[in-house]
Amino acid sequence: MSYSIYIRNQERAKSPINKRQVEKWVDELINWLFDISQEYSNYRFFQNKEKLIQLKLQDILAKVTDDTNQVLVNSNYFFDSLEQIHFVLINDLETIINFDPAAKSKEEVLIAYPGFFAITAYRIANIFWKLDIPIVPRIITEYVHSRTGIDIHPGAEIGENFFIDHGTGIVIGETTKIGNNVKIYQGVTLGALSVSKDNASAKRHPTIENNVTIYANATILGGNTTIGVSSVIGGNVWLTHSVPENSLVYHKSEIEIKKKSEFPEALNYVI
Repeated sequence: MSYSIYIRNQERAKSPINKRQVEKWVDELINWLFDISQEYSNYRFFQNKEKLIQLKLQDILAKVTDDTNQVLVNSNYFFDSLEQIHFVLINDLETIINFDPAAKSKEEVLIAYPGFFAITAYRIANIFWKLDIPIVPRIITEYVHSRTGIDIHPGAEIGENFFIDHGTGIVIGETTKIGNNVKIYQGVTLGALSVSKDNASAKRHPTIENNVTIYANATILGGNTTIGVSSVIGGNVWLTHSVPENSLVYHKSEIEIKKKSEFPEALNYVI
């Protein structure tokens, strides 16, 4: 039995990628990108660390790309893109500082905010996704998912000044398009109406236009669903159709408060 398992595994992948290697590389890259550990005050040291991170990336890419020249091209392209990505992420960071009253400093956000970590890793993974590099972008975003509970597909398109507050339980699907200055709270799902494999190449997830706020546990589904500019989607809303710009969409629920003495027996809720 063990031999047949071994043979099938060898047929599947002659050089399987090391998941942990990718995860460690992401952490190292983010620490270098923002000088989180404050080791890089010396520019020469900073440069040497960059070269080391690039070599580690090339080793990772060699596991999923047979063409050695293409490994170098993709690695160089990624590092050439980092200055622009860093600029976009700094704006994301400023957005959190400006809108979250609990955020006391940039250092606090960089070290302790799961939303910013998820956004950073997504923007890194999205470069690899656009380069059509297999496996690596999904490993990166699933690493974030396991650490934060935030599930952003690397193929999603997300604009600048993106703000995730709290973040736990957020799901953003592959073909989602999100504009600039969008704020999303915990439990939000930007998902598909259909999970059919036949629709894999179609736009299955919603479009969120500029300046939209989506509050906790809202669910927005469908590739034809567009949330118009400057709209606010309230908590627990379920949407499968578009709404125009400047809309306020909310779910109305009714809560009753009664005295416990009105019930003959105590109500026991087990969680």
